[in-house]
Amino acid sequence: MQATKENFSYRKDSLLKAHQELITRINKPLAFSNGQFQRYHHPVLTANHVPIEWRYDLNFQTNPFFMERIGINAVFNAGAIKWEGSYYLVARVEANDRKSFFGLAKSSSPIDGFQFLSEPLIIDETDDPDVNVYDMRLTQHEDGWIYGIFCTERKDPNAAAGDTSSAIAQAGIVRTKDLTSWERLPDLSTPSDQQRNVVLHPEFVAGKYALYTRPQDGFIETGKGGGIGWALCEDMTQPIIHHEEVMEPKVYHTIKEVKNGQGPAPIKTKDGWLHLAHGVRNTAAGLRYVLYLFLTDLKEPWKVTKRPGGYFIAPEGEERVGDVSNVVFSNGWIHDEDDTIYLYYASSDTRMHVAKTTVAQLLDYVHHTPEDGLTSRSTVLSIQELIKNNRGA
Repeated sequence: MQATKENFSYRKDSLLKAHQELITRINKPLAFSNGQFQRYHHPVLTANHVPIEWRYDLNFQTNPFFMERIGINAVFNAGAIKWEGSYYLVARVEANDRKSFFGLAKSSSPIDGFQFLSEPLIIDETDDPDVNVYDMRLTQHEDGWIYGIFCTERKDPNAAAGDTSSAIAQAGIVRTKDLTSWERLPDLSTPSDQQRNVVLHPEFVAGKYALYTRPQDGFIETGKGGGIGWALCEDMTQPIIHHEEVMEPKVYHTIKEVKNGQGPAPIKTKDGWLHLAHGVRNTAAGLRYVLYLFLTDLKEPWKVTKRPGGYFIAPEGEERVGDVSNVVFSNGWIHDEDDTIYLYYASSDTRMHVAKTTVAQLLDYVHHTPEDGLTSRSTVLSIQELIKNNRGA
């Protein structure tokens, strides 16, 4: 390749054209739906959606070969919110150097047209700087703030000499009133050694802030911990939890046998709080992540009232391929004014998708899907009951 201005301009113009075609691409629904939700043909965000100016030096004098200077590996695990008529995703953007940061993407449509705003979000550090930040859950709380709770990762200070992988995960917290200025609050303090998948409940409970937690002993393994926890906090500017109680435990030989965690903040419905969570189980090929639903009481959100068995969404087709294969994960959904729900989920730690459903469909699902009976025989009995009902239909 010649380092000429002509070649530079050609490569630059070609890349900008391809990027514009990508971010304006129309997303159409897949032909088949199982009646629970609707998948779409294209991801809503990928590494290629990241603006060219984040990745390339656009000056011929300092980049004569028009090389990519800062590579982007993946875009995934996005928090979601509808704000002032537009749809926003706070995506985890992972650079080639493995460091993740947050990029805010906006669209007038919930299913396509997402474009990153001009610059990545700048998150202030605490006195103990974050090594990595990722997976922000957004909650528009009744106190008037929009809170973002994310995982902050730091090297384990007690790691043995030569151990360069042991880490500690905790819950970092920011808040905003305009999605532009983000105030960093102290990290959440809990009795657990490590925390992941912490989510703020959107309403006060007994005059306190309520949080869904996931206590665990290690960075990856939950140990004696695990399950979705419930905890109360007096003040988000001094966020201290003195006691947490598991309300949705992991269970042997189920989709959540290894671990499970709250996805986005729950949605309030006439029948209770609708929850989306991820469940993890072992397979011969490694861990498999799926998404599942459950319902909790309106007045006592820590009490599970409906627990449909099995998964709601599992990876299919190209969703199974990526940096961490056989994974779907969600930390963002949007409940629109017409009761449509847009569920944003990542596949294989690589890209972001959307699934469309409604409150009515999800309530029908949680009320009429049999609970996991925890044995093969119980599953067969549920199928026989369905067959019997169909014969009499």
